[in-house]
Amino acid sequence: MDIKILTFETIDSTNTEALKQARNGAEEGLCIVAREQTAGRGRHGRVWASEKDAGLYFSIVLRPRLEPRYVSLITLMSGIGVFDTLKELGLSPDIKWVNDVLVDERKISGILAETTETDDGQAVIVGIGINILRSNISQELAETATSLDRYIDPPTPTALVEMLVSHLSRAYSQLNGPDGPSQIVEEWKRRSTYFTGRNVRVKLSGETMIGTTDGLEPNGALRLITPDGKLRIVQAGEIEMLRPDPQPPAQATNGPKHRPPD
Repeated sequence: MDIKILTFETIDSTNTEALKQARNGAEEGLCIVAREQTAGRGRHGRVWASEKDAGLYFSIVLRPRLEPRYVSLITLMSGIGVFDTLKELGLSPDIKWVNDVLVDERKISGILAETTETDDGQAVIVGIGINILRSNISQELAETATSLDRYIDPPTPTALVEMLVSHLSRAYSQLNGPDGPSQIVEEWKRRSTYFTGRNVRVKLSGETMIGTTDGLEPNGALRLITPDGKLRIVQAGEIEMLRPDPQPPAQATNGPKHRPPD
C-alpha cells in the first residue's frame, strides 16, 4: 500500500475529508491528518474532542480486497495497529471490542470505520483518534479516558503518525493475505483480555444484556454467553466491563454464640 499523507492545520473532520477524497477517486493509502478538528466524530454521532496538537486526528482510505462478510474485520485490524503503536511506545494497552483501545481500563484511542461507494468500488475510511495530552479529555470523561502524557513523554503527532501507519500497513497486509480474516481474529485474541471470559454489559439498539464473552465469530462478531446459558452473537454494539459487587462487611460479634465444652 502506497502511503500519501495530507496534513491540515484545522479541519472539520478527517473522516469527512477522507470520504470526500475517496469519492473523488483517491487511491488506497491516502491519509488525512489534522492538528485540530472542529467537528470530530466518534461512533453513534458522538463528538470526539480535538484540541489543537492534543491528540492524533487521523483517517486513511482503504479499498480492501475482501469478501463482503469480512469487511467488518477492518475495525479489529485497526485496533491491532493502534495496540502495536502504543506497545512500541512502552505502554501496556488492551483492546475492548469492538473499537476502543485502553490503558489501565481507560480509553486512550477510538476507531470509526465508515464505508462509501465510489466509481472505483467500495472504499472504507478508518478514522483513528489517540489522546496525546490530558487537556484533550473533558471533565465528564476524566474517569473513563486517559492520554499518552500520563505515562510517557509523548512523541509529536508527526512521529506518532509514522509509527501508526507502519503498524496499520502490516496488519492490513495480513488481513488481505492468505487466510487473512482468521489470522486477524487470532492476532486480536492475543492482544485483548476481552476476547473470552469477561463479564460484560452489552448495549444494543433498544436492548441491554449481560453475559460472558466467548470469543469472536469469523467476521469479528462477539460471542456472548448469557446467564441462562444461551449463546448470543453480537454484530454491533458497545460493551463495558462488569465489576463484581462489593462484598458486604463482615458482621461484628461479641464472642462465640455457644460455649465450648469444658
